[in-house]
Amino acid sequence: MSTPETSRYVRLRVELVVEVDDEGALTKAALGRIAEDSEIPGDERAHAESTVTEDTAEALAYLVDPFDLVSGVAGVELAQASWSTEQIDYDPDSPDWDLDEDDEAGDEEEVVG
Repeated sequence: MSTPETSRYVRLRVELVVEVDDEGALTKAALGRIAEDSEIPGDERAHAESTVTEDTAEALAYLVDPFDLVSGVAGVELAQASWSTEQIDYDPDSPDWDLDEDDEAGDEEEVVG
């Protein structure tokens, strides 16, 4: 399957829903990460500290690094990454949150293709 027509690049889509049960600990961890980052200029540092203090989702986004997801995978190098966070209303019993629904559609496409 490694013909010249086959791309070496793979898009990996991951969707996570996490429950934040200690906003203070999350904010403290994000502030600690900012404090440790010597490459952030002072004005950006102040903005980052303000953002993670005011928004739990931003604090989480500051701590989650897509590189960490693939850095230990043999034969893989991260080429590009983007991610975002948002606070949501989550009901695990709602059919709207059936994660397998997307997987089944993807499986059907693979079988047909």
